[in-house]
Amino acid sequence: MQGMSWWSAPPCRPGKPMPQIVVDNLAKTFRVSLRSAGLWGALRGLVRRRQREVRALHGVSFQLEAGELLGYIGPNGAGKSTTIKILSGILTPDSGRVEVLGLVPHRDRERLAGRIGVVFGQRTQLWWDLPVIESFDLLRHIYRIPEGDYRRRLDELVGTLDLAAHLDTPVRQLSLGLRMRADVAAALLHAPEILFLDEPTIGLDAVSKLAVRRFIRQLNQERGTTVILTTHDMDDIEALCRRVVVIHDGGIFLDGSLGDLRRRVSGERRLIADLAEGAGEVAVAGAQVLEREGNRVVFAFDPEQTPAAELIARVAAAYEVRDLFVENPPIEELVAKLYGEQRA
Repeated sequence: MQGMSWWSAPPCRPGKPMPQIVVDNLAKTFRVSLRSAGLWGALRGLVRRRQREVRALHGVSFQLEAGELLGYIGPNGAGKSTTIKILSGILTPDSGRVEVLGLVPHRDRERLAGRIGVVFGQRTQLWWDLPVIESFDLLRHIYRIPEGDYRRRLDELVGTLDLAAHLDTPVRQLSLGLRMRADVAAALLHAPEILFLDEPTIGLDAVSKLAVRRFIRQLNQERGTTVILTTHDMDDIEALCRRVVVIHDGGIFLDGSLGDLRRRVSGERRLIADLAEGAGEVAVAGAQVLEREGNRVVFAFDPEQTPAAELIARVAAAYEVRDLFVENPPIEELVAKLYGEQRA
């Protein structure tokens, strides 16, 4: 994959760097209309519409330095997309402090738009009936990108994201994976300093997911672009993010590394062993058989009590082993446990 020569490194500033994103005690509540049952209820609703309040965010606080890649995770309705919309200026918060690149998003939306990129996985910023290249050209005029810069960035984005064969295709005819890659390119034509990605791999096939992840990693590492990634795909988090913020019911209850998340829930690790035929019943001291499928056995163990090397030696001494490897539990299991603790 080519380097991003069209994108110069961000300027160095003397002294201690300021956070690019500051969120302090953020709150947002929506009012939702209630449907009334039956004819009489419907008629009454025409006169006086009943509403209830839904608290989307309350007391959310975090900061991001330049060049961070943050995984912002949580279940549906947790407040992830609401946060992204506030950070990009689409929504106005009820209270709290929000600054992005020194600007208040909902007040300085036009100035901020030229310095950030936003990709929403379930909606496109491209024009549905236009060929992809015409959408790109329109965005060049909207962002007032100089012709030379535009051509240079376009050529490299198209090459890196493998879009050359699809530039003349109407957006509505693209597969989901191609449309997502085109949306990512569109969000980067003006060389933003910060990229907000809201479910960028949702519904994508494995090949498209790998392509998008590879590009995000390259963008962050080579350019130093700050990225906030919301996703339900824990493989995205494992592949890309050193830091995660876990949000639930509109509030944050974990902000740290993947290691912090694992330690918060459990120090458990997994030993996956492929045994030879005819292994029979399997049991090893210091580990629990978590699951078994054919000759593959998954052991759960606490490395503080039984070191991995010691457990491997015990399994190898007791059974004929064809292959084995040690891994951490899937991140989605850890998050599910966190939610369970919160409910309890």
